[in-house]
Amino acid sequence: MTHPWTLRCSACDFTSGTDAIASVCPVCGQPLLVDYHALRPDRAALHGWDMWRYRSVLPLAPGEVPVALGEGATPLLDAPRLARDVGVRRLLIKDEALNPTASFKARGMSAAVTRARASGVPGLVVPTAGNAGAAMAAYAAAAGIPARVFAPATTPANILATIEALGATLVTVDGHIGDAGRLARAFAAESGYFDVSTLREPYRIEGKKTMGLEIAEQLGWRLPDAVVYPTGGGTGLIGMWKVFAEMADWGWIDRGERKPRMIVAQADGCAPMVRAFAARADRATPWENPTTHAAGLRVPGPLGDRLILRALYESRGDAASVSEDVIRRETAVLARATGVDAAPEGGCALAVTRLLVATGRLDASSEVVVFNTGSGASYRV
Repeated sequence: MTHPWTLRCSACDFTSGTDAIASVCPVCGQPLLVDYHALRPDRAALHGWDMWRYRSVLPLAPGEVPVALGEGATPLLDAPRLARDVGVRRLLIKDEALNPTASFKARGMSAAVTRARASGVPGLVVPTAGNAGAAMAAYAAAAGIPARVFAPATTPANILATIEALGATLVTVDGHIGDAGRLARAFAAESGYFDVSTLREPYRIEGKKTMGLEIAEQLGWRLPDAVVYPTGGGTGLIGMWKVFAEMADWGWIDRGERKPRMIVAQADGCAPMVRAFAARADRATPWENPTTHAAGLRVPGPLGDRLILRALYESRGDAASVSEDVIRRETAVLARATGVDAAPEGGCALAVTRLLVATGRLDASSEVVVFNTGSGASYRV
């Protein structure tokens, strides 16, 4: 089937005009991205109350019904007490814990599983630090597709229980997500299951970019000064930076409006993007012996490292990491100041915001969106 989009490599000249499902670039092995054909969508035509209200700018064939569970449309919460405490003009929390399976991963899996179902794949497989596995299990169940999840044995127990409750086959692994990824790719090659690992297919980014669309719409079709994003694989940051440019092309935001500074938040025990950014490198070196209780940040070698760094450099962004004790403290601060049951990844993002303001790397006059990417309940026994 021919679709109203093409796939292009993020690093070389490869393009594909007809693939409904695809992996990485067959030429250079880098991630593929979705491009739309002369798209001029009408902002006034948006309808619905989930992320598929943006269906005209998502990879959905005409007349196709997505695999959806009510993902998206999460609140953007003004936090004036936190703004005063941190020292910025305005601080808003984008609370992704209110997605299905309690994390932002629902957005990407809704888009990826929609495309996989259309291609008739025999099954789906994913390695996970936790939340992606739970989301994939949910959307695979909704689509009626068998699913297998490879997860580190150190993944929070509540998330592992969710994966099994949703009917996926769970395989726990001694090691980190990179070790789980190697087993998932081997299983995919052996079984024919499609691998929906972060950036090993092009559609999860498209679901994640809806976070950027929602921020703009919730702010009256304008953008904040900065977005602070807890970064493991980085698909959400990449997707938002992609859609900020797309919205300008479509006329959904003023073409002359300055785009947000994109800011990476990581843990001291696993900070490959912070190290690469500090060195002004164009790629990251995998982190040795990654450790952090913020499981979603325990990604030692993200495949999207070049795209994350590109977004940071193009946006005049920044990257910083904080300790485990600081993450715990700021997670509690975020929860008690706002009523958001924050995951440690959200606490990390708040901590990095505070650090950058205190060191003069983020201006006090800024309007800042801080992402809470999951639910604190998922991490408690």
